[in-house]
Amino acid sequence: MSVADYQKYFDHFNPNLLDAKEWAKKAKADGFKYVIITAKHHDGFCLWDTDETDYKVTETDYQKDLLAELISAFRAAGIKIGIYYSLLDWHHKDFQVDGYHPMRNNLAYQVKHPGNMAKYRQFMQNQVRELLTGYGEIDYLWFDFSYPSRKWAHHTGKGAEDWGSEALEQLAKGLQPNILINDRLDLSRGVQTPEQFSRSKASESDEDIWETVQTLNNSWGYDRDNLNFKSSELVAKQLVDTVSKGGNFTMNVDPNARGLWNEKSDDILDEVGKWLYKHNESIYGAGYSQYQPPVDCRYTQNGNKLYLHLFSWPYRTLLLPELGGKVSFARLLNDGSEIRFADTKNLGGEREATDNLYKEITEVHVKESLDPTMLMLNIPIQAPKELIPVIELTLKID
Repeated sequence: MSVADYQKYFDHFNPNLLDAKEWAKKAKADGFKYVIITAKHHDGFCLWDTDETDYKVTETDYQKDLLAELISAFRAAGIKIGIYYSLLDWHHKDFQVDGYHPMRNNLAYQVKHPGNMAKYRQFMQNQVRELLTGYGEIDYLWFDFSYPSRKWAHHTGKGAEDWGSEALEQLAKGLQPNILINDRLDLSRGVQTPEQFSRSKASESDEDIWETVQTLNNSWGYDRDNLNFKSSELVAKQLVDTVSKGGNFTMNVDPNARGLWNEKSDDILDEVGKWLYKHNESIYGAGYSQYQPPVDCRYTQNGNKLYLHLFSWPYRTLLLPELGGKVSFARLLNDGSEIRFADTKNLGGEREATDNLYKEITEVHVKESLDPTMLMLNIPIQAPKELIPVIELTLKID
């Protein structure tokens, strides 16, 4: 789509029902701890009052600096601030056409707009300076994206040299020394950001910071006709799986053209938020555990608290490898009710008559099937009515 054809969206941009404080309130209730606001995407449209272009929100019918509104509201709600900034800009005349550009097959456009990446690099530096000096402390700068290995018939991809990535990174850290920067500057460093998939295993180092980036349906923006929404249970499981591998979880929210959150998205995130309200200890501050969970379960750990997330509910008993003799107390996290347990090495043989916990476990089962290093949990027949039941295990401290 040419810049001229795209102009109608600029002309009609007016999210006049947007309430930044309401967005922040929802995000807080849904359990978000940080937000990444799209300041400029590949189309080049800027949601702040930049001095570098007229292609910005304050030149639309909306007129206000939308980025300033959002940052102020989210910061007031205690949510950390991230800014997304696209390295691509299909509106800027100095951005050289490549195989991703909408005008990649339009030779007349390319002759008229040969581009000048030196000027474009200066443009980006000026905009990054604005973002990091005009809106207070920014916790996270999310660049998108590099593609130096891409080759097309008449074009090659862009990477660190094209963007001036070293200079952008130095500028950002010079202005905001504590800022986090993601890994898409083609510098082989930064917060790693796998998109629409997660890692298959945990981080190997505490210095290895990463997040998986996901959508609620199949779109990064509001799409009226895209109804392929994830269930709230699936979103919660993605969150748990990510934290169990030492990662963070970013979920895209797609407000509509009036500035309201999609109702379906709102419902999903609300349900996950209600689950997090009861189970937040198993997520915030928790991470990878060296213990291996049973099949269809995930562990997260924070100190001597080990959290067992049950993706499917077992019948009556659950065996936990490696934990025999290591647990002092177990409880369901949603209501705090006790989960009784025993080390498998103590099952069978002499037991008090009043102990009915394992009376239906046969001697044959005990002697032939149970590893003495295991812990056996006595599970209620009825699963808690939660997206994911969680059992908190308090480990003994030597």
